[in-house]
Amino acid sequence: MASVSAPAQAAAAPAASLQRGIVKMVLSGCAIIVRGQPRGGPPPERQINLSNIRAGAMARRAAQAQPDSKDTPDEPYAFQAREFLRKKLIGKEVCFTVEIKTALGREYGIVYLGRDTTGENLADSLVNEGLATVRREGIRGNNPDQARLCELEDQSRASKKGLWSEGGGTQSVRDLKYTIENPRNFVDSLHQKPINAIIEHVRDGSVVRALLLPDYYLVTVMLSGVKCPTFKREADGTEFTESFAAEAKFFTESRLLQRDVQIILESCPNQIILGTIMHPNGNITELLLNEGFARCVDWSMAVYTQGADKLRSAEKSAKERKVRIWKDYVAPTANMDQKDRQFVAKVMQVLNADAMVVKLNSGELKTIHLSSIRPPRIEGEEKNKDKDKRFRPLYDIPYMFEAREFLRKKIIGKKVNVTVDYIRAATGPGESTPAFSERTCATVTIGGINIAEALVSKGLATCIRYRQDDDQRSSHYDELLAAEARAIKNGKGLHSKKEAPIHRVADISGDTQKAKQFLPFLQRAGRSEAVVEYVFSGSRLKLYMPKETCLITFLLAGIECPRSSRNMPGGTQVAEPFSEEAMLFTKELVLQREVEVEVESMDKAGNFIGWLHIEGLNLSIALVEGALSKIHFTAERSNYYKTLVSAEEACRERKEKIWANYEEKPVEEVVYVTEEKERVANYRPVFVTEICDTMHFYTQDVETGSQLESLMETMRAEIAAQPPVEGSYAPRRGDYCIAKFADDEWYRARVEKVESPAKVHVFYIDYGNREVVSSTRLAAIPPAFSTRTLPAQATEHALAYIQVPLDEDVRADVVDCVVRDIQNSQCLMNVEYSGANCPHVTIQFGDTKDDVGLGLVKEGMVMVDVRKEKHLKKMVTEYLNCQESAKSARLNIWRYGDFRADDADEFGYRR
Repeated sequence: MASVSAPAQAAAAPAASLQRGIVKMVLSGCAIIVRGQPRGGPPPERQINLSNIRAGAMARRAAQAQPDSKDTPDEPYAFQAREFLRKKLIGKEVCFTVEIKTALGREYGIVYLGRDTTGENLADSLVNEGLATVRREGIRGNNPDQARLCELEDQSRASKKGLWSEGGGTQSVRDLKYTIENPRNFVDSLHQKPINAIIEHVRDGSVVRALLLPDYYLVTVMLSGVKCPTFKREADGTEFTESFAAEAKFFTESRLLQRDVQIILESCPNQIILGTIMHPNGNITELLLNEGFARCVDWSMAVYTQGADKLRSAEKSAKERKVRIWKDYVAPTANMDQKDRQFVAKVMQVLNADAMVVKLNSGELKTIHLSSIRPPRIEGEEKNKDKDKRFRPLYDIPYMFEAREFLRKKIIGKKVNVTVDYIRAATGPGESTPAFSERTCATVTIGGINIAEALVSKGLATCIRYRQDDDQRSSHYDELLAAEARAIKNGKGLHSKKEAPIHRVADISGDTQKAKQFLPFLQRAGRSEAVVEYVFSGSRLKLYMPKETCLITFLLAGIECPRSSRNMPGGTQVAEPFSEEAMLFTKELVLQREVEVEVESMDKAGNFIGWLHIEGLNLSIALVEGALSKIHFTAERSNYYKTLVSAEEACRERKEKIWANYEEKPVEEVVYVTEEKERVANYRPVFVTEICDTMHFYTQDVETGSQLESLMETMRAEIAAQPPVEGSYAPRRGDYCIAKFADDEWYRARVEKVESPAKVHVFYIDYGNREVVSSTRLAAIPPAFSTRTLPAQATEHALAYIQVPLDEDVRADVVDCVVRDIQNSQCLMNVEYSGANCPHVTIQFGDTKDDVGLGLVKEGMVMVDVRKEKHLKKMVTEYLNCQESAKSARLNIWRYGDFRADDADEFGYRR
C-alpha cells in the first residue's frame, strides 16, 4: 500500500491557510496535481497528497534501462480509487489546506471539492467507499478529522465495501498491456470505429498516451494530419523547446488530460499509431489548428477520417489571423492584387501537361503552371537511351502525349477560372536540374472541375512532395493527393503495370521524298482531319495528321501573308508590317484546334499547300477579311477566288491595316554604284591562322610575319625578366592586354567580355582565335608592345561568291572541309568586294593555285551567292556552271535535287 501519511520526522506546517486551484491530474487515490489560472503561459503546478490515508499504488512499467526489473501490477482497488477521484475532480476547482511539508518538499493536506470547506472532503469520501485505509498509528485523540476518518473506515469495513469486500480485491486488478505485438493488425481490426479511452499523459500538443477501454491497452497516439511544436533533446542531453511547444502542450492537457474520450485509430505507418480524439466539446485536432498551435502535415493528412478540408480551413484561419506559430506568416500571394490572384482567362495554348498560355481580358498573354503537379517525365536509364535519336518530349516521354491531349481537348479555346496559389521564383541551373524562369502557379477550373485533379486522377501527372515548412502549394493539395492515391490504387496511366503506349510519329516537314509519297494520298482524301501543332507565321503551320500519324508543314493556299523576321546569311531580315498581327490572328483561331485541310499541291521544299477549315471557316478567307493578307495569283483557279476578291476589295476600300497606303505608288530608290570595268586580280601571300564556325577566317600578312615574330620574342624575354604579379590585373571590356595561352606562352589579346574573375573572354589579336580564361592568366600589355608599335596582325575575311546553308550539320561539314584544306597554311588571297562586316575574298592554294571556294561549289558543299556587279559577271558565271554540274551529279546538298524555296528559312536554306 502507498503510504501518504506524514513521516514521523516531518515538521508540522504553520497555521494552515485555505488555498485554491484547478485539478489537472489525479496521480493515485491519495495524490493529485493542482494548477493555477493561466496568465500569459502555462500556470504553476503543485502536488497535494491527502493526509492520514493511504490508497493502493498504481501499476508501474519496468524500467527500460534495467533488464532484470519487472512490471509492477496495480494494488487492489488502486485503479478504482484513482478513477473515483478522477471522475470527481478533473478540471474542477478545489480548495485545500497544507498541514505538513516534508524536508523533500512533499505537501500533505485536506482537499475539499469547491471553493470552500463546506464542499466534499475527498479523504472522507475515499474511506467511506472502502477505497482507502486510515493510517491509525499517527492519530492524535483530540483531532476530530482523524477521529471521523476512523469511524468512516469502521462503517465501510462493516458494510464490506471496496478493500473490505470478500476475496481481498484481486478482481479489481487490471490486466494492463504496455505493448501491442502487431500494431497495424490491431488498428485494422477496429475498422476505424470509435473506442472509449482515457488520456493518461500528454507528451506534446499532438502526441498523447491513452488507456484504451475496456481491454486496458496503454498506447501512444499521434493526432492524424497535424504536428505541434515539440520538446527536443540534443545529442549532449540538453533539452530544446520549440516556440509555443509548452503552450500547445498546456492547451491539449487542459482539455484532454484524464478526460473520458473516444479515439478513432486511423492508421499505423512505421509502428506509429495515428488517430483522431473526439471529445464531447469538440475535435482537439481542429482546435489546435484554429488556435495556431499546430500545422497540417501531408503524410498523415490522407488517413484523417473527419475531412481534410476542415483541417486546411482551420489552418488557413490561423494563418490569416497570424496567431502563435503563424505570427510571422506571409501568404504566397500577399503582395498581389485581388484581380491578379483570381481572374477568368481564355486558354490559347497547352504548353505541357502542367502549363498553358492564357489570354487575359486586357489582351495580355500569360503563362500559367498548374500548382503542385509534375507532368510525365523520363527517369533513370531511359534518359540515356537513343542519345543519337532526336528527342521529342511530346512523343517520346510515356503518357506525355495523352496528358497534353487530355488538356487540349478539355480547355483549348475555352474560358477558365484561374486562382493563383503562389509565384515560384526563378532558379539557376544545378548539377542535375535545368534553370527555370519565374513561374505563376495556379489552380485552374472549368465548369467546377479542377484540371490538375482531373489529370492526376487519370494517372497523367503526379503530385509534388514538399518540405513541411513549404507553404507554396496548391490550395487544393489534399484533393490532389487523394486523386493520386485513387490513380495508384486503380493502376491508371503512369501507375499502370501495363506497357506504356508508344507514339511513332513521322516528321516529314522538309523531307521532299517522303512528302512526294504522301501527296497523292492527301489529295485523294479530300478534307483530312488535322491538329495544328505550331504556327510559324500567319500562313505557315505545322500540322499533326492523326490518321497518318505524321507531322507536316502546311502553307495556306491563295494568299500572301506579310513575312516575319528571318535569319539570312547576310543578317536578319526585318519583319514586314502586320506580320506579327497575322501570326497572332492565326494562333488565336487555330492553334492546337482540330481542323480540316484540303491539300492541293506541294512546293520544292516538301511543304504541302492547300486550304484549312475550322468550324466551317476558311482560314485564308479569314486572313484576307481581316486585312492581314493579300490574294496570291494562284487563287484564281480555286473555288474560293470570288470570296477572296470581294473580301480584299472591302478591306482596300476601308484602307485597313496592310491596305492603309495601297494608293501610294512605291518609289524605288536608285543607288548609283561606281563599278569597275574589269575585275582586278591582285593575289598576295597570307597565312590562314583561324577559321570560325561562321565560315569567317583570319589571316596574317606574310610580308609582316617577321616583324610579329621579332616583337613576340622581345616581349616574352621582357616578361620573363620581370614577370607580372598574378591577379594584379583587373580586366575591362575593350582593354588590350597580354594573355597566357594553353602553351604557357604570352600573346597579345583584347578583352571582349568579363563574366567573372574566373571567366574572361579574350580575342588574340594576332591570330584570330578566342578563349575564356581566368583573370590570373592576364596582365597589362607593356607599352613597347602595344598596337601602336605593331597593329593587330589577324585580319577577318569571308569567302566570296559562296553561300553556306544555315543547316547546322551541313555548315559543320563545310567548316571541317575548309579547316582541313587551308588552316595553318600559306595561301594566296585576293579581295573581291566589300561585305557588311569584313572583305569578301577568294583564296587559292599556295601550290596548285586552285580556288578554294570554287572547289566547295564543285563538291556540292555550298551554293553560289549571285552578285550583280558587272565586273564580277565572269567569276559568277564560272561559279554557277560548277554549281549546275554539282546539281546534275546530285552531290552533297543537291542529293535530293534543287531543294530551295522562297520560304524555306526554317529548313536552313535560301535561294
